[in-house]
Amino acid sequence: MKIFGKRSLLILMLLTISSAGLFAADNTRIDSGATAWMLTSTALVLLMIPGLAMFYGGLVRSKNVLGTIMHSFVAMGIISVLWVIVGYSMCFGGNILGGWFGWNKDYFFLKGIDTKIMDAGIPEYVFTMFQGKFAIITPAIIAGAFAERVNFKAYCFFIAIWSLLVYNPICHWVWSADGFLFHLGAKGAIDFAGGTVVHISAGVSGLVAALYLGARRGYPYQVIRPNNMVITMLGAGLLWVGWFGFNAGSSISSGLSTAQALTATQVAAASGALSWILIESFHQGKATALGFASGILAGLVAVTPAAGVVQPYGAMILGLLASVICYMGIQLKNKLGYDDSLDAFGIHGIGGVVGALLLTFFIRPSWMRDAATIAGGNWTIWNQFGIQAFAVFIAISYAALMTFIIIFVLNKFIKFKSSEEDEMAGLDRSYHGERGYGMLNPS
Repeated sequence: MKIFGKRSLLILMLLTISSAGLFAADNTRIDSGATAWMLTSTALVLLMIPGLAMFYGGLVRSKNVLGTIMHSFVAMGIISVLWVIVGYSMCFGGNILGGWFGWNKDYFFLKGIDTKIMDAGIPEYVFTMFQGKFAIITPAIIAGAFAERVNFKAYCFFIAIWSLLVYNPICHWVWSADGFLFHLGAKGAIDFAGGTVVHISAGVSGLVAALYLGARRGYPYQVIRPNNMVITMLGAGLLWVGWFGFNAGSSISSGLSTAQALTATQVAAASGALSWILIESFHQGKATALGFASGILAGLVAVTPAAGVVQPYGAMILGLLASVICYMGIQLKNKLGYDDSLDAFGIHGIGGVVGALLLTFFIRPSWMRDAATIAGGNWTIWNQFGIQAFAVFIAISYAALMTFIIIFVLNKFIKFKSSEEDEMAGLDRSYHGERGYGMLNPS
């Protein structure tokens, strides 16, 4: 009787878990493994934002450290609210205005997805929150291009408008099932986790903003040194960890494709970091901590669009090439004299282009066979390269034009660049009335 009672209790518990945990209100089956991984990935991508804040915050002068960190953190507030209200609908709703962006009334304030389970077996709330983290980090990346010289109020308005008019449309074109770039060729423009949507759009927009605002006062004649490389290195480490959610989470599953993306991410980051310090050693005679951190990011950015379609050797080559080309891009910046403060374009813009284009030559055979079957045997690597180049061109052109328009118009109402007095005093004191390091005189 005791054994029978225990078995009955166990069966009852399993039935309860099955009915409560494996099925939604509409009897759609929930994949608990995929849901658990997507919840973890969502948290990992959110972790990248304080990681980015630390990375950027350590690179500026001590009088600007808190203000620079705030650029990342305030995006978590502004973009999260906009995402719930209209952002998710604009990105993943059905086409409106000729497909410029999407719309679905059920996504307005997320009011229509309360019990909805997606075909992938995860609650749509989870997918919504996962994608929302991408929307947050993208404008935060831009802040690195004009660090130490932007009005905080103007920045807040800028990222809100930029998110609505730049990020959301590009996201819809590339990742929505109704997007025109999603349907190009046999299997669309490849952007597994955001090379085009996130890094190219942010990097190019950052360059436009940096050129429009002009250089920091004293640049390049005044030596501007990082205030805390320890913080920067810790931030780079957090970004590396968080990137596993960024890339592997973009499989929207917990299976083979997840493992493939995670492996490619690790290999590319390591390859990029080692390549950068080797280049520095030959070119400058020293391997710097900043160089290692920059190489990490270059490799991660380049593999982001490619993580789901390349094998480890391809990811390794992409990391290497991204470090070489990004390093050259930063050297060119120094010669041209424009002030991309923290190399948002040099790493994210250039690295994103490298990954989006060159992934074509490292696509795994199974993906190529599928594409050829869909295209009736008419698919080639060069066909896909043309699609990738077209998507990159569209993203660069649209992001550059719209960013210029947004800043130009916004500057008529709120002075975008800090005044000389505010810049000399520092962002911390001028806009926040605080000091990042209370025991020091910020200078």
